[in-house]
Amino acid sequence: MSTDSTRSELIDKVVKIRRCAAVVKGGRRFSFTAMVVVGDGRGRVGWGYGKANEVPPAVEKATKDGTRNMQEVVLEGRTIPHPVIGKFGTARVVMIPAAPGTGVKAGASVRAVCEAAGIQDVLTKAFGSTNPANLVKAAISALRSLRSRSEVERLRGVSLS
Repeated sequence: MSTDSTRSELIDKVVKIRRCAAVVKGGRRFSFTAMVVVGDGRGRVGWGYGKANEVPPAVEKATKDGTRNMQEVVLEGRTIPHPVIGKFGTARVVMIPAAPGTGVKAGASVRAVCEAAGIQDVLTKAFGSTNPANLVKAAISALRSLRSRSEVERLRGVSLS
């Protein structure tokens, strides 16, 4: 999976870059953290976190971390199969399937997750915390809990018509 051809087709979106200052004898020493969402646009998505003394290496580390932590997401065409709620900390993200042509109606953090996963039509609403890191984790939690119709039929042992 770590060939150059698979890496080149991955979508990576920088969600948040933070600067941290450590006060030392000569003044302030800055370090940077980056949070990146990585996906293939076809139902796989993950997030990564990286820290470094400069921004580009932090983003690079976060992208590498995100590619390692990618997970499968169930899609139904251009949207998700059913409404779902994701939770992380105090952040809550509600995702609702939308009709074709609606687009991704979401804030910046949740939009990055949806676009990286390949979702093109979805309605979302975030409640509670507006921390971008928590919103990303809540959105990925919501996408992980999606089930396809055939999977639900198999788990319940019934036929849904």
